[in-house]
Order: sequence, then structure tokens, then C-alpha cells
Amino acid sequence: MDERSFSITSSQGQQQAPTYVHKVGIPPRQNLFQEFKATIKETFFADDPLRSFKDQPKSRKFILGVEALFPILNWGRNYNLKKFRGDLISGLTIASLCIPQDIGYANLAKLQPQYGLYSSFVPPLIYAVMGSSRDIAIGPVAVVSLLLGTSLSNEIDPTTNPEEYLRLAFTATFFAGITQATLGIFRLGFLIDFLSHAAIVGFMGGAAITIALQQLKGFLGIETKNFTKKTDIVNVMHSVVSTAHHGWNWQTILIGASFLGFLLFAKFIGKKNKKFFWVPAIAPLICVILSTFFVFITRADKHGVEIVNHIKKGINPSSVKQIYFNGDYLGKGFRIGVMAGMIALTEAVAIGRTFASVKDYQLDGNKEMVALGAMNVVGSMTSCYVATGSFSRSAVNFMAGCETAVSNIVMSVVVFLTLEFITHLFKYTPKAILSSIIISAVINLVDYQAAILIWKIDKFDFVACMGAFFGVVFATVEIGLLIAVSISFAKILLQVTRPRTCILGKIPRTTVYRNIHQYPEATKVPGVLIVRVDSAIYFSNSNYVKERILRWLMDEEEQGKGDYQTRIQFLIVEMSPVTDIDTSGIHALEELHRSLEKRDIELVLANPGPVVIDKVYTSKLANMIGENKIFLTVAEAVAYCSPKLSEDP
Repeated sequence: MDERSFSITSSQGQQQAPTYVHKVGIPPRQNLFQEFKATIKETFFADDPLRSFKDQPKSRKFILGVEALFPILNWGRNYNLKKFRGDLISGLTIASLCIPQDIGYANLAKLQPQYGLYSSFVPPLIYAVMGSSRDIAIGPVAVVSLLLGTSLSNEIDPTTNPEEYLRLAFTATFFAGITQATLGIFRLGFLIDFLSHAAIVGFMGGAAITIALQQLKGFLGIETKNFTKKTDIVNVMHSVVSTAHHGWNWQTILIGASFLGFLLFAKFIGKKNKKFFWVPAIAPLICVILSTFFVFITRADKHGVEIVNHIKKGINPSSVKQIYFNGDYLGKGFRIGVMAGMIALTEAVAIGRTFASVKDYQLDGNKEMVALGAMNVVGSMTSCYVATGSFSRSAVNFMAGCETAVSNIVMSVVVFLTLEFITHLFKYTPKAILSSIIISAVINLVDYQAAILIWKIDKFDFVACMGAFFGVVFATVEIGLLIAVSISFAKILLQVTRPRTCILGKIPRTTVYRNIHQYPEATKVPGVLIVRVDSAIYFSNSNYVKERILRWLMDEEEQGKGDYQTRIQFLIVEMSPVTDIDTSGIHALEELHRSLEKRDIELVLANPGPVVIDKVYTSKLANMIGENKIFLTVAEAVAYCSPKLSEDP
């Protein structure tokens, strides 16, 4: 170990024993290929996905590769009757919840009811084979259905051109799947992390309000021609109020309000006692059965109560030929699909990670993306629209005691039987009950407690949350999403371009130096200014860092004006938080050194990391500053400055 030594002179003029200082280590140089390989591995393969393949024969590697693509082949070997019992109960429970929800969500996406059921038949089967989460329940969800409904209807009117609208929906689903699979294959899952938690909370809350407002049409019995096609709260409320005298149907309101009250009461029971989790799960199906029977025996449909009417019987027909692979709608389908795919992916991965954390197992985000992408690509070819993990259904699935993804297979079988044998029984189902089911489902998306916590923790995050919320509520879902992404990026840019800096002082009776604002008892060292930079120094912030350090220096000089004893003679830059530095950062430090030289102040560096010290020596900055002015700790840097200060007259 290289060491340097120097003597420290006490205040009485006596020379103390020499202090040995460790030289800052310079890491061994890597060649370009090794450095590039290490960077790629850390960026895209941080979880070391090929660890299990090491030191394995070729035949075993092939089996592991197949199991990685189809996890069911791995956990399926240990599957038993006990696990199946849990999966059967949970599968039947989520099926009772998904059937009425799917019909309602299809209406939200402005598609015929059977397409919601189709999307809970094929995609869950694909996910069960390829997905790695044990708890996610797959199917249509409210937010994505709303996003598709508003985005697609802006391009094609679903009433006048239903065939073209349907084709565009399949095209958007295809590209949503391609987007998701591409992100997973190329291990770009970190891109969805750019949408911050605060922005997601605001976006989901705004979407929930918008979805609930859209359901007022069916809940109040307002005819489609009298209801706005826009989704913002101003236009929706104008439509509701303007039709109050002649457009509302009291029978519809009675049905909707009665069963909404029942659904909310069922949710209350489920929350109050976890043993009754199944009550809110089967409540929607009970509502559908009772309301359908009520409308049938009273013939309320003859008195203005809108009903579902016909749901096409049979399983998913092929839709490969209906996808736009050329023409004007190709680009529109791609744009809508990418947007829907990203939102669906964000929701599914968040749900999967939540339950994986509870059950203490690892969830590979990139594998999840491939599985979700594959199921949506296949879904687009089998008359499905975008499916993803549903939080409400996944929570029920978890609480019902699911063991594996077989619960999704059970749900698919139930949906298959429904499509084959009992769709005709939904003919007299009132649309008001579907509106009530959707309203009760999206209420939980308004997470006001999370918003309050965000306000307490980070005010900028709260701005992002409210920006996304009001963007969705007062404009459109797309604008709300754009605001959410923009504010998230703005926060990243602000933190990168304006990193925190602070002045350090010595904690009494220690050799520890800390932020003087955090530790008021910390004392400054006379004649020495110690500044810490809390970020990497890049081209985007290098000039700011230099100017901010000089401003700290000017402030200190003004405070000690006229007092020679406290005149700043040394500037120590504490660099332990500086994880990296580029050429602009090096150039900024060179300029800082020259500026300090003109003021007769010496620049000293403390604890630069391996990447930083390597670049400091490579750029010859170490020679400019002086190798003897680069120290392992702040205490050693201060000890170096102390004898020099005592030598000055």
C-alpha cells in the first residue's frame, strides 16, 4: 500500500508525530472490450439471467432454455392435487368476477360484449404457459379499455364503421404485444420505470374518475346520441345535466343505484373480514343474475331500460386477416398499440412484483414482458383486444389461495363454457348493472391515501401526481399520460442538471465531516471550505457544479471579509457521491482549479471513486492539481491543509 506522511504542527508550535495517509487507489486498466462488456452486462443483464446455465452440459442447457421460455415445464413437474385444489377454487372465484366485468369493459372499449369474454379465454391460456407470476389474473382492465375506446374512436366512429373500428382494435392489440415482447427480448424493461410511482397514482386516479363518469350514460339511461363522445369532466357533466329533464330513465337509475349499493356493501364486508373475500368476488355475478331475471319478468326493456341483447355464441374466431399490415390505419394502430402496451405492461409488472414480494419469490420482469407480449400478439389473431394483469382479479386470486398460474386456466375453461353454452342468458342483462359493476371496480383506483403520502414525502412528486390526474380528468387520457411522462422526465432532468451540493463541517470529538445544515453542531474548519457534490458530474451539470462551488466560496469569503485568520486558502471537494465523470466534468474541474489559482486558493480532492480517479489520472488533471492533493478521506485532506495554515503569518 502506497503511503504518504507529513507532520502536523500543534497550536503551541510543537511538532506532532507524522500522520500516514493512504494514497487513493487507481483501479487496473481494462481494455476497451472488457469495459464495453462490463457496461452491457450491468445495463441489460444486471440480474445475471444465464447464471443457471453455467457449467451445464449442452443437453441440460437446452432444457433450461425451454423452461425459461415456458416456465410451466419447470413448476409443472412438482404440481399435485393439493395445489390444484387451491387453483380450482381461486380460478372459479375469479371467473365469477371476470365474466360480468369483461362484458362491461368491452362496452368501455366500444366493442361488442363477446370481445371482452374472448380476451379472458385465449390470453390467460398463453400466459399460464409462458408467465412466471403465480398470482396475476389475466384479462381486460378498465384503464386500458378506456384508453383504447377513446383513442380508437378518435380515428374511426364505432357506430358508423364498426368493422373498421374492430380491425383497428386488433391492429392496436397486435402492436401492443409486439411492443411488450420487444422490450422483454431486448431487456429494455427499465424504460417503464421512467413513469414514476407518483405519476401512476395520479394517472390511475384520473382514469378511474373518467371511467366512472363515462358510466353515467348507462347508469342514468341516457341515450348514446345525447351523450358526448368526449371524456373530460366538463363535457360529460354538461351532457348529464342537459339531459336531466327528458333524457334520464328512472327505472334504469333504480336498477343501477340498488345494485351499486349492494356491490359497495359486499366490498365493505370483504374489507372488514378477510375470510369473506369471496363475497365481493361473486357479488357482480349475483347482480347480473338477479338484474337479468328482474328485467325479464317485468319486461323493463319495454320501458326504456337498455339491455345487452345479443352476445355471439362460440369461441374466438380467427382475426389474422383483419389486422392492418398496410394502409393509413397501420401507423395509427401502431401508435395506439404502443401507448396501450406500455400502460398494460406497467400495471401488470407492478401487480406481479407486489404479490411476488408478499409470497417471497423472484419475478423476472423481462420474462413477464415476453409472456404478456406473446399473449397479446396471439390474442390479436384470435379476436381479443389488449389484456393484462387485473389488480382486482389478481387480489381475489391471491386471497382465494391460488398456488400457480393454473387458476388462469380454470378461469379460461369457465369462460369457454360460458361462450359455448350460456351467452344467450345474458340477453336481458341491463346495461345499468354493467355500469354499476365498473363503477364499483374502479373506485379503488382512486388512492387518495397514496396521494397524501406523496405530498408529505416529496412535493415535486405530488405535482407529477396532480398533473397526471387533472390531465386525464379535464382533458383526455392521452394528454394525462403525456403529462405524467413529461413531469417524470422533467424530474429526472432537474435532478441530473441541478445536483445537490453542501458544505461539510467536523462533528465534535470525531474525524467525521457532515452537512452543516443536517448537523448544526458540526463546525467549519478555519481557512478551509469543504464542499460535497452529491451526483455524478456530466456535461449536463458540470458547468452548474463549478459555478455552485464558486458561489459557496464567494458566500464564505463575504462572511469572513477582513479577517485574515478565516480567509479561505483551501477548497476540498468531497467526491465520494460522485459515481462518474465525463470529459465535460474534467474540463469543469480544470476551470475550477484555474479560477482558484487566481484567488491563491488550493484545490484538494477527497475520496474520488475508481471510475473518477481513473479519469482524473488519464486526463492529466491529477498532474495539474498535484497528486499529493488527492486524499482517501476528508479528515486526511484537512490534516494536510492544517500545517500549511499554521505556517502562514
